[in-house]
Amino acid sequence: MAKQHGKKYLAAAAKVEADRLYTPEEAAALVKETSFTNFDATVELHVRLGIDPRHADQTVRSTASLPHGTGKNVRVLVFAQGDTENIARNAGAEIVGGDELIQRIEKENFIDFDVAVATPDMMGKVGRLGRILGRRGLMPNPKSGTVVPPGDLPQAIKALQGGRVEFRNDKTGLLHVAIGKISFTPDQIRENLVVLLDAIKAAKPSGSKGVYIKSLTLTSTMGPGIPLDVNVAQATA
Repeated sequence: MAKQHGKKYLAAAAKVEADRLYTPEEAAALVKETSFTNFDATVELHVRLGIDPRHADQTVRSTASLPHGTGKNVRVLVFAQGDTENIARNAGAEIVGGDELIQRIEKENFIDFDVAVATPDMMGKVGRLGRILGRRGLMPNPKSGTVVPPGDLPQAIKALQGGRVEFRNDKTGLLHVAIGKISFTPDQIRENLVVLLDAIKAAKPSGSKGVYIKSLTLTSTMGPGIPLDVNVAQATA
C-alpha cells in the first residue's frame, strides 16, 4: 500500500525540483526551506555506496569530527576502573563504572546513553555485552576510536561530545549520518557535509571496485530528500 503524505510534506517536496541534482551549497539552503517540523529537526546525509556489504573487506567504518558538531547533547558512558574512573568523570563523562555498570546493563538492559567508551583493560569484561550493545551500535571498538588508554580519555570524550560522529554501512550498503540541526546556518550544514564526505572518501575499502559513492541525499527529520550532484560534492570535499 502506497504511503500517504500530508499537505505539509507535499508542499515541502514541491520545492525540490524533479530530476535536478543540487550542489552542497544549494542543498544546505534548501533543506532548511523544506523543513516543516515545529522542533529543531535533525539534518542527515544518506549515502548509497558501491560496495558489496556481504564481504568483510568492503565494510565502510570510520569517524569524522564535524566542525560545527551535531547540535546534540552526547551522553558518554565510560567503562573504567580504579583511578581511571576519576579521569573519565573529570573529563565530562556522564556515566562511569566497571563491574557494577556492566552488571546493570546486563540485568536492566540499560542503554540510556549515546556512545560507550572503554579502556583496553576493560574490554575482556565488556565483550560479554555484545548481544545488548552490538545490535544498537553502542559497543566500544578500536576502529571507531572508542577503545582508548586512560591517558587519552579526556581528549576522546571531548571529541565525542564536540561533534565526532561514527559511520558504518548497513546491510544494504547505505550510510545514514546526522550532520547537524535545522537551526544551523546553511554554511554550517555545508561545512559539516564536506568534512563528513571527505572522511567517507578516505574510508574507501580496498575491496571496493568501480563507483564508490553512487548517490548522496540530504534530508531533515520528516522532510523530503534532496539529491546532490555526487561529482560536484566530491570535488568540494
